[in-house]
Amino acid sequence: MRIAVPLSKGTFSPHFGGAETFAFYTINPVDRTIGDRSFGAPPEHGRGVYPVWLRQQGATVVLAGGMGPRAVAILAQNGIEVVLGIQGGEPDLLVRDYLEGTLEATGEPCHEHGFHDCGHDHGEGGRGGCRDN
Repeated sequence: MRIAVPLSKGTFSPHFGGAETFAFYTINPVDRTIGDRSFGAPPEHGRGVYPVWLRQQGATVVLAGGMGPRAVAILAQNGIEVVLGIQGGEPDLLVRDYLEGTLEATGEPCHEHGFHDCGHDHGEGGRGGCRDN
């Protein structure tokens, strides 16, 4: 199991599409403990790009705050479990809580603004930069 957590400025990013980087936690399948932790910067944000990239990174679970229903569906098509509605917290603790079954998450996807609410005009096709520069 490999858990991906979106980050912005080094802390949990409640906005999946606005993540500057992702923390990846490799989980020991025998005792469900955290093994290695690594980081990766995602490619430029666009429709369906993050889910495919996350699968290429070996992610099997994503812990997220808000995410559109289309992204949830694409992640599921790529065999990635999505845990939605996380309000925040320190990434290591979020992963630990998930593994212990105590993670508080509403399970609600983001319903506003179609693609997402990042403040950028993506126009037709939804492409554009979503990082805080």
